[in-house]
Amino acid sequence: MKLKTSLLIAGTLALAGAGIGGGYWYAMQRMGSMTAPQPPAAADAAGGAPADAERKPLYWHDPMVPGPKFDKPGPSPFMDMQLVPVYADAGADQGSVTISPRTTQNLGIRTVEVITGRMNNGLTTVGAVSIDERTMVTVQSRVSGYIEKLHVRAQYDGVVRGQPLAEIYAPEWLAAQEEYLALKRSPQTGASDLAQAARQRLSLLGIDEAQIKRIEQSRKADARVTLSAPVGGLVWELGARDGMAVSPGVTLFRLVSLDSVWINAEIPETDAALVKPGAAVTARTAAFPEQGFNGKVAMLLPDVNATTRTIKARIVLANPGGRLKPGMYATLNFASTDKPALMVPSEAVIHTGTRAVAIVAEGKGKFRPVDIETGRDSGGMTEIRKGLTAGQRVVASGQFLIDSEASLKSTLSRLESAVEAPANDPPGGGHVGAARVNSIDAAAGKLDITHGPIPSLQWPEMTMGFRVEDKTLLQGLKAGDRITFEMRGEPDKDGDYIITRIQPDSGGDKK
Repeated sequence: MKLKTSLLIAGTLALAGAGIGGGYWYAMQRMGSMTAPQPPAAADAAGGAPADAERKPLYWHDPMVPGPKFDKPGPSPFMDMQLVPVYADAGADQGSVTISPRTTQNLGIRTVEVITGRMNNGLTTVGAVSIDERTMVTVQSRVSGYIEKLHVRAQYDGVVRGQPLAEIYAPEWLAAQEEYLALKRSPQTGASDLAQAARQRLSLLGIDEAQIKRIEQSRKADARVTLSAPVGGLVWELGARDGMAVSPGVTLFRLVSLDSVWINAEIPETDAALVKPGAAVTARTAAFPEQGFNGKVAMLLPDVNATTRTIKARIVLANPGGRLKPGMYATLNFASTDKPALMVPSEAVIHTGTRAVAIVAEGKGKFRPVDIETGRDSGGMTEIRKGLTAGQRVVASGQFLIDSEASLKSTLSRLESAVEAPANDPPGGGHVGAARVNSIDAAAGKLDITHGPIPSLQWPEMTMGFRVEDKTLLQGLKAGDRITFEMRGEPDKDGDYIITRIQPDSGGDKK
């Protein structure tokens, strides 16, 4: 019994998929030849008298194209037929279907909750450690002279703040010091003001405060002045040598601090929007795999590498103990800076090519398709910008049967009947309808009819032409006859539904 039911479900799925696509194509092909008589309800609405004063339409729509909604009755802009009203008391069920728990289980339908969270950027890249150029300090001579003694002799030597770098002999410094000492000793009026100006000149010539105080205490001028390190760090550049002549503006030392460093990370151009200034970053190196170095994105450099199509992100990292050395490679993990957003598993989103749809589970076996607007995909999750709210449940598997509101209803209704009530289906799984004969072309095996609604195809009342499987089915028929007819479950290769059985309302079957 289980095997029979499984085979029946599989066959019905194939039949449903072909029937939906063929039915819609057929209806579009017949647009030019069909005319829809105005049903009594529509005629009443057009005349200004509603058919049922107690039922208030929410809107009107075309059942063949159920998405667009209209605020008044009239002809459909899509099909040659009148718009159908959707009433307030039935609005809650519009576009939804009910499927039994048994069928839900057979189809493997699984639901998940719409949640609020942050998208996982999942961005990992690499970069090279470099100095923090904002900490670089240049040491220069401001007068002409000679280097008598060099205290730091090699590049990359470490220095501390105030450490002597070099001793320079400069006669210009000697003259400035003697002028300052003479003004300090002078008893003349105004000499103290001149002495303060002379002291300021010493500072401008590059003599630091500690040396000036020593000159004041010793009251002796010294043409030899010691240059000291203004900051601690490394000697990044060394331009001084013993005995070298120096002149104003010559760079003798460049010092940098390693308390913080930069990492210039290569960000793929396609992921540039995921990296924002201020985003937290964790760096790890092969030399210290157990330690994570925390930092932040300082800026995205305004330059794209034409070869690799990457953008450099400048990341500033704290460097306790100076463990990160310029030139090291580091692996960088970027934290998300996105605001909380609605998310669903990506498998719960149906992409039709022109829109995105999710199937909302409303409880008690009821399902409803909803148009949604999606954002980014990351880590198997899709951001939902419009259409859903937190806490709703959507179908995550089994929703492949659903392509639109019409196909949802027709497919699931046939699945229900195929699994639970196969005895009530028309022979051969066809579609049954009632109609009035308008004209007959016996030679061509065709007839033109005005049929009522056909629920299994979601067709409203309309006038259209059909071919018959056997011309003998037309024998005895004439214009104006009322008939019940059956069509094949699937359209033929041309997309036409073929009538296989005709039964006049007044008698037996016409064979």
